Amino acid sequence: MNSEQWFDRAKAVIPGGVNSPVRAFNGVGGTPVYFKSGKGAKVQTEDGTELIDFCGSWGPLILGHAREEVVEAVSNAAADGLSFGANTAVEAEFAELVCSLIPEIDMVRLVSSGTEAVMTAVRLARGVTGRRKILKFDGCYHGHSDYLLVASGSGLLTGGISSSAGVSPSATEEVFVAPYNDLAAVQEILKANGDEIAAVIVEPVAGNMGLVEPEPGFLEGLRAATADCGALLIFDEVINGFRLGPTTYGHMSGIKADITTLGKIIGGGMPIGAIGGSTEIMSHLAPLGPVYQAGTLSGNPVAVAAGMKTLELLRDESPYLKIEILGKRLADGINRIAATKGLDLHCAQRGGMFTPFFRKAPVRNLDDSKACDQKAHARYFHHMLDHGFYTPPSGYEVAFVSAAHTEADIDAFLEAFGKL
Repeated sequence: MNSEQWFDRAKAVIPGGVNSPVRAFNGVGGTPVYFKSGKGAKVQTEDGTELIDFCGSWGPLILGHAREEVVEAVSNAAADGLSFGANTAVEAEFAELVCSLIPEIDMVRLVSSGTEAVMTAVRLARGVTGRRKILKFDGCYHGHSDYLLVASGSGLLTGGISSSAGVSPSATEEVFVAPYNDLAAVQEILKANGDEIAAVIVEPVAGNMGLVEPEPGFLEGLRAATADCGALLIFDEVINGFRLGPTTYGHMSGIKADITTLGKIIGGGMPIGAIGGSTEIMSHLAPLGPVYQAGTLSGNPVAVAAGMKTLELLRDESPYLKIEILGKRLADGINRIAATKGLDLHCAQRGGMFTPFFRKAPVRNLDDSKACDQKAHARYFHHMLDHGFYTPPSGYEVAFVSAAHTEADIDAFLEAFGKL
């Protein structure tokens, strides 16, 4: 059976035929691709084709698909038991490793997804501060819990409006939304409501409106503004964590968040999430404190084994310079070709993250990203797919170069892009 046949079967028993909406290809059109297997930088599809993958399971696979050492760690762990719902030694070892690689984190609590990590971080911030409201940024995605499925309202000083049906109005009333990279807007909100706000949550480097980097002083300003009003600063590093170095973006930039959320890379491709912070803050979590969090599969030994081996390989091999060189080679090549062809396009890049934005002006927030030509992005996506490359099927997502990619992969990508 091919991808189209599998999609038809899936639509009869899965809403929309997919278990995560972006997989439906609504942003680019066409029939979703069904993957069969992956190794290194390549995947095999149910259509019998081979693709060079620049999506990497949306970020976790920084070492590439089915890295032998990670697969072996998973296999060994699975042979000893898939789940216990009880304590295991590997949980403690993994927590020690995470804390050693992120000096700002004294303690870490493991959960099963990035969404769950952020949900817990917000609850923890409320429990620590005794406040209810939070401030987030338009275009930063923090999972699908009610409080974070909020888009900007009509003004900076009003609560947000839900971007999903089924979210209680009381949830959105407790969320302020500001444009990313707009420190003045944050300061205005905190000046008027600072004593009600438990936390400001942000992706340090935004990855869900395409790749948008923080402007100089933005994150530093958030740190100062939250400290002034007594709110906590949450860095959502589900995408950023271990992406640019064997630690967090917060540590690399010298900005200490009060709470850090992690996911994706720390599971090496298995479902996992984590919340980390100081002993003082983390001690508010049950059973030490009154903020409740629990999960049958939290600290699952198979997921932890995959994460442990992935972080060890990243620490010991440090492939980040190679990834940065390849990422820059790709982005520079795209920009050069776009200029030669007169395309309204520029490619943003940081480390192995990149996004071709189909407009020439820089993108600094969600409004800028929305102003890009999404139809042009859809044509780009299908052109690259037809030439053997899989990129994110959405203009609002980040693509990834992994340690498994080679110069030949990048050059082949650019050769195909040049035919656009």
